[in-house]
Amino acid sequence: MAGIKALVALSFSGALGLTLLLLGCALQSFGQYWPMFVLIFYILSPLPNLIAKRHADDTESSNACRELAYFLTTGIVVSAYGLPIVLARTTVIKWGACGLVMGGNSVIFLTILGFFLTFGRGDDFSWEQW
Repeated sequence: MAGIKALVALSFSGALGLTLLLLGCALQSFGQYWPMFVLIFYILSPLPNLIAKRHADDTESSNACRELAYFLTTGIVVSAYGLPIVLARTTVIKWGACGLVMGGNSVIFLTILGFFLTFGRGDDFSWEQW
């Protein structure tokens, strides 16, 4: 039952983050859809950790594959925060839209982190319980 509650909470927070992103794009005073390019970063951010999880040896406490995955994930997340700032500095979007997109980024990336912390362990959770 705890898995279902976590899944519902994660889906709610993901919907909230996407709502903030869409508000930053679609409100009449902003009207620019350039911030939607951060969706690419949302898709790319979990990929290095998923690949490293498949190829890393779990017996070691730290290995190069896992550390490289953390480094690449950090670069992707920083790029997702940097894109709205660059767009706002070049006056492509307004600063209000930048703030909404940054709030959406925070919520989405915390949702992705929460998903990996909740369902990524693999020791006591199995999808057959559903």
